[in-house]
Amino acid sequence: MRHLLSRFKFPALAASCAIVLASLAAPAAADGGRGGVYTLSNAAAGNEVLAFARGPGGELTPAGSFPTGGLGSGGGLGNQGALVQSQGGHWLFAVNAGSNELSVLARSRKGLELVDKAASGGQRPVSVTVHGDLVYVLHAGSDDLAGFNVDPLGKLTPIAGSIRALSATGTAPAQAEFSRDGEHLVVTEKATSRVLIYPVGDDGLLGDPVVQASPAPTPFGFAFGKRRQLFVSEAFMGQPGRSSMSSYRLNEAGGVDLITAAAAAPGQTAACWVVVTRDGRFAYISNTGSDTLTGYHVARNGALSLIDADAVSARTGAGSGPTDMALTRNSRFLFTLNPANGTLSSFGVGPRGRLTPLALVGGIPASATGLVAR
Repeated sequence: MRHLLSRFKFPALAASCAIVLASLAAPAAADGGRGGVYTLSNAAAGNEVLAFARGPGGELTPAGSFPTGGLGSGGGLGNQGALVQSQGGHWLFAVNAGSNELSVLARSRKGLELVDKAASGGQRPVSVTVHGDLVYVLHAGSDDLAGFNVDPLGKLTPIAGSIRALSATGTAPAQAEFSRDGEHLVVTEKATSRVLIYPVGDDGLLGDPVVQASPAPTPFGFAFGKRRQLFVSEAFMGQPGRSSMSSYRLNEAGGVDLITAAAAAPGQTAACWVVVTRDGRFAYISNTGSDTLTGYHVARNGALSLIDADAVSARTGAGSGPTDMALTRNSRFLFTLNPANGTLSSFGVGPRGRLTPLALVGGIPASATGLVAR
């Protein structure tokens, strides 16, 4: 094989998953280096990548804005993965939901440089994924996927015959992402409560998907862990006090085996976004409707259990509505995007998965979506 939320259509969830007051605390130990954090403005008048320099203690400093050459939607996309980076971190891929385009930006001494832009191959792109030289874009407006090759200079070439439909129309898809080995591409559909697993051929084309029914309503964001494990959040259509995450394992038949079904985060609301630490030991969901993050221990077999008995691993402030999350490559720091109050917040990740609030930075537009850290 080749190795290479519309914010929700559910009104209650749209309100809760659209929106940090994070308290300053003693900083975690420095990770010995610096990096960056990036988000998309998603502005209708002109989309931009907003860059922030990361200090060794997890603090963030604005480091400029860089046009994608396209247009944003001006509002939430109900998604995860609007902005992603290549495995080596040199390229950033950004969706332009308002102009139906995909942009590629390269890191340079001056910050970021736009190197290519192409029609995304469908309507309302909301999520993008990359593995080696293979790129796929997920479209919420046309309920499909479209594939591209990217060359060493960052130039995109559409793959003939790559457009593949989702399971139905009006599926409200949230995310598309390649498995770690690049042999499968997974999509979550919020409206149908389905998880789709597409095989990826040697030619980069997708085969027929295996359809997995979610054990709880509204599967949203997801992330891959070790040993072919997959972790998917469930937002329960925004019902108050309902949040969970399920774990699966990709199997040899091209589907998934359920490991833990809807591990509850009691009292939390609208689990939407997911990240997993690099060592695969901890997974986190952002509960947008209850302004909290919930952490889970991940057993070697993929089984889930709460890090904190009350399901609150961190609070982001009343009315903050945390959305996208991102971990640094060494998983020392976790960042959350809080577009409702125009902030990014950072947390230190302890050796047992516990989170420590670190810092807060402003300047984020309400339309912002997507988050990348390095």
